[in-house]
Amino acid sequence: MDISDILKAILSRPTAPFREGHVISTICNLLETGNVAHFQDAAGNLIVGAANEREYRKLVRTRSKEPLRVFIAHMDHPGFHGKAWTKGGELEFTWHGGSPTQHLEGASVWLASRGAFRASGTITRATLITSGKAIQSGTVRIDDPVSRADAQRLFPKAAELFGGFAFREPLWQDGDLLYTKAADDLVGCAAIVTMALASAKKKAAPFLGILTRAEEVGFIGAIAHFELGWLERATRPVLCVSLETSRALPGAEIGKGPVVRLGDRANVFDPGYLRLFTDLAEKKLPGRHQRRIMDLGSCEASAAIAYGFRPIGISVPLGNYHNQSFEGGPDSRGELGPAPEFVHLNDVRGLLDLCRALLIPGLDWTDPWKTKQRQFKKSLKTYRSLLRSKL
Repeated sequence: MDISDILKAILSRPTAPFREGHVISTICNLLETGNVAHFQDAAGNLIVGAANEREYRKLVRTRSKEPLRVFIAHMDHPGFHGKAWTKGGELEFTWHGGSPTQHLEGASVWLASRGAFRASGTITRATLITSGKAIQSGTVRIDDPVSRADAQRLFPKAAELFGGFAFREPLWQDGDLLYTKAADDLVGCAAIVTMALASAKKKAAPFLGILTRAEEVGFIGAIAHFELGWLERATRPVLCVSLETSRALPGAEIGKGPVVRLGDRANVFDPGYLRLFTDLAEKKLPGRHQRRIMDLGSCEASAAIAYGFRPIGISVPLGNYHNQSFEGGPDSRGELGPAPEFVHLNDVRGLLDLCRALLIPGLDWTDPWKTKQRQFKKSLKTYRSLLRSKL
C-alpha cells in the first residue's frame, strides 16, 4: 500500500488522549493483513515489529554493532472527554491537550464512543485554562434532536463519549495538501505502518515501532513504556527516532520537505547521531529537506533522553497546529480559531524516505564524526605551514 492509502485509513478515524481505540483497531487490521508482528504493552501502546514481549526483548538483546532503530509516534490528538449531561441535554466536557483559543462558541465538533462515530455537535460554552493557551472545559449541544436523545439513552455515563473539532470532512485533499481533523501525529503513525508493511514483504532489517497513547498530555504512553524497562538491558545501541507532525516555522515550511529535527523546546538531540543523519539526509534528499530546532513544542525524544536513550527526530511541517488557525485556509473560523490541520504530501513522502534511509545497514553509527574529522585534518594540512610561521 502507498502511504497515501494508509493516511486515508488512519486519519479518518476518531482519536483523543486516552481514547485511541479506533486508530489502534485500524492499524492492527492493516498490520494483520500484511502479516506484520505487533502487540500492545501493558499501557495499551501498540508495538510494531514484535509479536510479544519475548520477541521484543530478543531484538533488544541481539548482539550487534548496528543500533536497534526504535521509531516512536503517537496515536492521540487533542480533544475532549464527556463529563456529564446537563438538565438541558447538553454534554459537559473536559478538554485534553492544546487547542484553539478564539471563536470557540458555535464551532462544530464530532462525537464518538469506543464503538463508532456517534453524532455531530456545536460548542455552546468554552472556558480556557488560566494561561489562556488552551481550552479547559465547556459544553456541547448535539445538533440532531434524535441523536441527542439517543446519545443520552445509550450513554447515560457521559464519560463514554469523546470528541474533537469537525470540518467539512474528517479528511480531504486539495492538490498536494491533505486537510484533516487531526494530522498530529497520525502522519507519523502512518509512516511507521507503511515501513512495517514494506519490510515484511522484503524481509528487511528488523526495527521496532512504538505507537504511543496520550502524548498530548505529557508523553504519558511513552513514559509508561520506558518504565517497563524492556530497553534498559540492551546489548546493542538503541537509536530512538521521534516522528512528529510539528507546527510550521521559518526554516520548517510546508512543502519544502521533511525536517531533520535538531531538538525541541526542552532539549537538543544526540549530536553524534544527528551528524550522521544530517549527512544521510543530504545524500538522500538533496535540497528537499530542512533542518532546525523545532522549539515551539516538546516531543517524545525528550522523554527518551530522560530515560538515558540517544534520540534523533524527523518532523513533517504542519499547518494549523492543534487545529489553531495560524495559516488559515478552508473551514477556518478566524485567527486562532478552529481550523483543519494540513500537511503537504511531498513532505510526508520525504519523511518516509528519511526513515527508510535510517534502516540502511552498515552506516557508521559508532564513529559518526569520521567524515568530519577527515575534513578537519585536510584543513589542518592546508594551513599547517602558516601555523609554523612566525606570529
